[in-house]
Amino acid sequence: MQIGEVIRKYRTEKKLTQEEMANRLGVTAPAVNKWERGVSQPDIGLLSPIARLLGINPDTLLSFQESLTQEEINGIIKDLDRQFEEKTFGEVFCAAEDLIHRYPDSHWLIWQLAVILYARCSLEGEKVWEEYRDRIVGWYIRVLDSGDAQLVRNAADSLFQHYMRTQEYEKAQPYINYFSGESPECKRKQAEVYGRTGHREESYRMYEEILFQEYQMLYFVLSSLYLMALEDGETEKARMWVEKESGLAKLFEMGIYHQEACRLDLAVRERDEERTLSIVGALLGSLDGLTDFSRSEMYAHMKFGSPEPEFAGKLRKNLLKSFCGEDTLSYMKGNPDWEKLIEHEEAVCGGET
Repeated sequence: MQIGEVIRKYRTEKKLTQEEMANRLGVTAPAVNKWERGVSQPDIGLLSPIARLLGINPDTLLSFQESLTQEEINGIIKDLDRQFEEKTFGEVFCAAEDLIHRYPDSHWLIWQLAVILYARCSLEGEKVWEEYRDRIVGWYIRVLDSGDAQLVRNAADSLFQHYMRTQEYEKAQPYINYFSGESPECKRKQAEVYGRTGHREESYRMYEEILFQEYQMLYFVLSSLYLMALEDGETEKARMWVEKESGLAKLFEMGIYHQEACRLDLAVRERDEERTLSIVGALLGSLDGLTDFSRSEMYAHMKFGSPEPEFAGKLRKNLLKSFCGEDTLSYMKGNPDWEKLIEHEEAVCGGET
C-alpha cells in the first residue's frame, strides 16, 4: 500500500474525519485529502506524529514490513505481459524498473520480472538485446542475496542459462554449485528416509519430482545429441535420437504434443511434406491437452499450476503465425492438404494469425 492508502485505512478505523486528523496534526483538511489521494505526501517531520495518532508504528505507515503475496505478484506480471501488446520494449522495461523501485525487497517479483523481460528481450533483435540484457541479468544477480533458498536456485539457474547462451562458460561455472543440494541423488535419499519414517505423501512427491526432473534432463540431453549428430552429418543417428525423444515423452506420459514436437525439425530439414503435415496436424490437434501430464498417475502427488483459459488459444495463434511466416516451410505452400489445414486452424482462431 502507498502511504496515502495506509493513512486512509487507519484513519477510518480510528473513526477520525479528515478535518479532525488535520486539526490534531496542525495541518489543513485539504492536505490530508491530498495525502490519501496520492497527490502529495506528508513532510518527513510529520511521519512520527501521524503514526502515533493512528496507533501504528512508522514501519507500518511506510509499508516497510509489507510483502507482496504470490497472487499480487502474479497479477503484476500478468498486467506487465499485457503491456507488450501496446508499448515498446523500452517502455515496458521502464515500467518493470519502476516496480522494482517500488518493491525493492520483493525478490520473487524481481526474479519474475527479470524472467519475462529477458525472454522478450531475446526476441527483440540484437540492438535491444545488447542495450538491456546486462541490466536484466543484474536483477538476477540481485536476487541471489534474497536468502530464499528456492529463489536463489531459480536465479542461479537463470544466470547459468544466460551465460551458456552467451558462451561465457567460465561465468556459468560458479552457478552450478548452487544446485548440489538439489541433485537427484540427494532427493532420492531424502525420499527414502521419508518413506521409512511414515511420511508417505512426501516420499511419493519427491520420487515423482525426480522423475519429472529427470525427464527434462534426459530431453535436453537427447536434443543435444540430435543437434550434434546433424552437425556431424550423421542423419540416421539424428533420426534415432529424435525417435528416442519422442519415446521418452511417451514413457513419461507427457502427451501427444511433446511426443510430436521433437520430430518437426528433422521433417522440415528434409522437406518431407507428408511428415510435416502429419506432425503439424498432431501439434495443433493436441494443444488442448498440452498439460495432460499434470493429470497423469505418474505425478499424482505433485502440484502443477493451471494454465490460463486462453493459453491454448494464444499458443495456437503463435504456432500458426510461425507456420505461415516461416521461410523454412515454404515448400509446403501449394500442398492442398496443408492449405486446408491452415485454413481450418485460422477459422478456429477467428481468422487472426
